[in-house]
Amino acid sequence: MDMPTTSRRRLLRLGAAALPLAALGTALPSALARAATAGAPAGLTMPAETDAHVRTYMAWPALSRVWGSALEGVRADIAGVAYEISRFEPVVVLARPGQAADARYQCGRGARHAIDVIEIPVDDLWIRDFGPTFLAGPGAVAGVDTHFNGWGKTGTKYAQPFANDAAAAGILLGEYAVNRVQAGFTGEGGSLETDGEGTLLATVSSLVNPNRNPGMTQQQVEQELKAALGIDKVIWAPGLAGADITDCHIDCLARFTAPGKVILDRPGPGADARWIAVYEETRRVLQAATDARGRSLAVTELPGPDRTKIIGQGDEFLSSYTNYYTPNGAVIAPRFGDASADGTARAILQAAYPGRQVVQIAINGIASGGGGIHCATQSHPAVPPAS
Repeated sequence: MDMPTTSRRRLLRLGAAALPLAALGTALPSALARAATAGAPAGLTMPAETDAHVRTYMAWPALSRVWGSALEGVRADIAGVAYEISRFEPVVVLARPGQAADARYQCGRGARHAIDVIEIPVDDLWIRDFGPTFLAGPGAVAGVDTHFNGWGKTGTKYAQPFANDAAAAGILLGEYAVNRVQAGFTGEGGSLETDGEGTLLATVSSLVNPNRNPGMTQQQVEQELKAALGIDKVIWAPGLAGADITDCHIDCLARFTAPGKVILDRPGPGADARWIAVYEETRRVLQAATDARGRSLAVTELPGPDRTKIIGQGDEFLSSYTNYYTPNGAVIAPRFGDASADGTARAILQAAYPGRQVVQIAINGIASGGGGIHCATQSHPAVPPAS
């Protein structure tokens, strides 16, 4: 099926099952090394994104029928984001073999660290969702395969092929000889946000949803999240099903900046009333919540831009500053062209991350597909020292 629009992450068709690892996880001690586990190995947990990384993964958008005439602009955005991240850590870009040369040419040389292109077939750029979600613990790392199923949109207006994306997590973990954990739920990396100390933020709408986890109750999904990610507590925001292709991922809504501290996206002028209601509901949840260690959460609001001031934005455009990414020593955040809001966002992020350099970059091509910088990146954590 050929759909020439740029709606969010339109690569959806039930397809390839997860591939087995080609090798055992050499990053794990022998007591933990297994080809594919059913839950997080003892001592491993999903780390905070602000923990040290060895590299960032990205993906080269492959299909013109997904992006239409916007494809080249979206690829330019990906190359620009990769360049900015390479100022702080190495970048690896996954690309189809026939497109790898073009990806290498456009990404060019890194600013300080390498930008490497590896030939792993993908369908689109949203590696946060289809790539592995990493775990870390003393002396070890592992990667969780969350069984990407195209956001559960088979049979809807968003449905397109996603077989390459579904297979990419297993292939990538095999490429780097990292142990693969098989999640007991279906979901995406963008639906998972952690403080690194045992607390997970998630939306009910994106996970307790029959298009991902049919027949599972919220309690059952929560137990599988805890088992796969090594976390102790889930704070659930209601979210909103059906209003975007992700059913309201948490990474566009609320993010931990540190244990006990959360940034909350507040829709700007011109936002849909439904998303304003989501923000208000999430604020109430966060203000009443405690984390896995019993702390109340300090909530900082991050106001969105005035959508009427964004050039060329459409209904799918993601105008969320909260969809930022934190490579080593930096915060890579969007800039939307509303000068006042862009400046406010920069100041708030700098205050939230005082030891990091805040870098803003225009990503209107990526945002036109309903995603952002966080959606387009995935961090590979450094192995913590063995205890």
